[in-house]
Amino acid sequence: MTAFDAGGLVGELEVTFDVDVLVGAYPDRDGPPGTPESVLAALAGHRVRAGAVASLRAALFDVRSGNDEVLSLRGTIGNSESGGAGTGRDAAGAVDVVPVGTVDLRDPIGAVREIDRLEPLGVRAIRLFPDEQGVEAGFPSVRHVARRAAVSGLVVLTGGDVRRFWQPFSGLEAKVVFLDTHFYHLGDFLVAAADEPGFHTSTRLLNSPDALETVPADRLVFGSRAPHYEPIVPLLRLATSGLTPDEVAAVAGGNARRLFG
Repeated sequence: MTAFDAGGLVGELEVTFDVDVLVGAYPDRDGPPGTPESVLAALAGHRVRAGAVASLRAALFDVRSGNDEVLSLRGTIGNSESGGAGTGRDAAGAVDVVPVGTVDLRDPIGAVREIDRLEPLGVRAIRLFPDEQGVEAGFPSVRHVARRAAVSGLVVLTGGDVRRFWQPFSGLEAKVVFLDTHFYHLGDFLVAAADEPGFHTSTRLLNSPDALETVPADRLVFGSRAPHYEPIVPLLRLATSGLTPDEVAAVAGGNARRLFG
């Protein structure tokens, strides 16, 4: 619970695409259960209209069943009062689900097979959980998966320290969103991204003064990591930033929609 009404500062800001949404829970951490219904309802409550949704079950336990769960959510409405299922594009309080496939970097052969399975089903992005899976940036599996994603033009949403995890994606013309870029590491992201037009960063941890304003606006995408992070924090930072209205709209969804095609 915040100590003040942040909603007034967020104003009329609407996020049209959040690239960092999870369903499921971390079994070794205290936190929300992350049921699809509760996650989508929370997004709708913050005026988030679409989310790139990945499965913690796929990351931690069972890749295939977790990914299938996310695929089944496509078009789910996040506000039960909106009534019925559908794409939710015109319904109040609705959230469009964009399924994101998760792969297990500990099994590079299986990871590519899963991408091969998901791509014909319309999945346009994959998510990597290197920290949760105990995988380092220099492992051959990361480069192997990066190459496969780049060949098909898939968007890669990756966790991990950007100072290391930029390397396996370099020189591939890859489309990558670094989800864990911290303000302290922003300089390293900017240097790496200067030669890689497909490199983007989430806003989630860029909450320090001037952080958003330091990055070219076309390289920023909104990410909240709902429900395991408080969405009001990146919302508040974006709403009170020094970006122009057009730049705010791009960060709040336009850039992500361009990436996802």
